[in-house]
Amino acid sequence: MAERTDRRCFLARGVAGAAGVGAALVSIEEGILQAAVKDGSAVSNDARRSTTRVPPGSLPAGKIGNVSLSRLLIGGNLIGGWAHSRDLMYASKLFMEYNNEAKVFETLDLSLACGINTIQIDPRCWDVVTKYNQSRETKIQTMVCIPLNNDTAKMNDDIKNQVDKGANLIYSHGGVTDSHMMNGGSMEVIRQMVELVKAQGVPAGVGGHSLNVPIACEREKIDPDFYVKTFHIDQYWSATPKDHRKEYDWMTMNPDNHNANNDSMWCNNPEETAAFMETIEKPWVAFKVMAAGAINPRVAFQHAFRNGADFVIAGMFDFQVEDDVLIAVDTVSKAARRKRPWRA
Repeated sequence: MAERTDRRCFLARGVAGAAGVGAALVSIEEGILQAAVKDGSAVSNDARRSTTRVPPGSLPAGKIGNVSLSRLLIGGNLIGGWAHSRDLMYASKLFMEYNNEAKVFETLDLSLACGINTIQIDPRCWDVVTKYNQSRETKIQTMVCIPLNNDTAKMNDDIKNQVDKGANLIYSHGGVTDSHMMNGGSMEVIRQMVELVKAQGVPAGVGGHSLNVPIACEREKIDPDFYVKTFHIDQYWSATPKDHRKEYDWMTMNPDNHNANNDSMWCNNPEETAAFMETIEKPWVAFKVMAAGAINPRVAFQHAFRNGADFVIAGMFDFQVEDDVLIAVDTVSKAARRKRPWRA
């Protein structure tokens, strides 16, 4: 069998071999990898330490309903390959090639060792998660996003199917919910989804990128157990300029207009989002906090927790998990005096 080479080892060799190219061409990522070569952390999987730098029990948790969740959740994009790579055409394929089944299992093992106990997934990710949980004594919990459906019977069957597979929490898929709202869909469909999920004894959430989603749910007195809402700063290079932002512009690709959203921004109004969510007493799970890799996790997590998020979903490669958990531990502790009370 050919020797398996992971991304860090592959890139580390490349960095070591290209040392003479010149400092002007060294990126931030290459700098990190050069440091890893020197300190020995960029080694083969077999040689890696089996322990973690994260002290046991240090990652705080909160509860939604009767489910205890770590404050940091891992995103299912390591399985699904949703990279949101702007105009880079190869990124999603590279994502999938790197995160093969063995790598996903390794990443989930490390996540659990670091205190992350839940993965957020799309139903298409179930095969890998089910196989993982069947092979492990300690299981990873699942927060599953599902599409809305105008057909009550079909939506109920879909929800039952997710529960039968082991879903611990279920919420409406953010993009589908946005589309439903954008096209004038009935709020009763969202209410129906929430009630059907609750009837299965599972916490029910509503997801969305648009602030219109939680605003409408509160106005219509829909009663989800939690909200899943995008939240990130707008101070990064590929953020849409303020005067070019439009509601639901993340739903379309705009490759011919550099000033428009081109799969590059998912929270057009972070200040308004924080202000509104401060009025909501339900738990808030924030996602896209790093704007799909454009924002440093320390900046992103600090912004999310300090401004009211109760939980953060973060897409992570295996080599990012430990650092991200340590950052989450630190930023949660520093958010103790935040304005919005912890709602979970």
